[in-house]
Amino acid sequence: MSVARVTEIISSSKKSFDDAVSEGVKRACKTLDNVTGAWVQDQKIHIEKGKIVEYRVNMKVTFVLNDKK
Repeated sequence: MSVARVTEIISSSKKSFDDAVSEGVKRACKTLDNVTGAWVQDQKIHIEKGKIVEYRVNMKVTFVLNDKK
């Protein structure tokens, strides 16, 4: 039997939403063990002087908790 947890992260990119998702997942995997999935809850853009300068995603990341030994 396994138990999973979901944590929320926000990631950004100057390139695209896809890049923001990739960077967020990469960073989550550096910190969390046993990442098994993620879903994008929200997408936003930051605009300055009429131009998109940043893509932001709010993601829910699922990871399986380790058993204490």
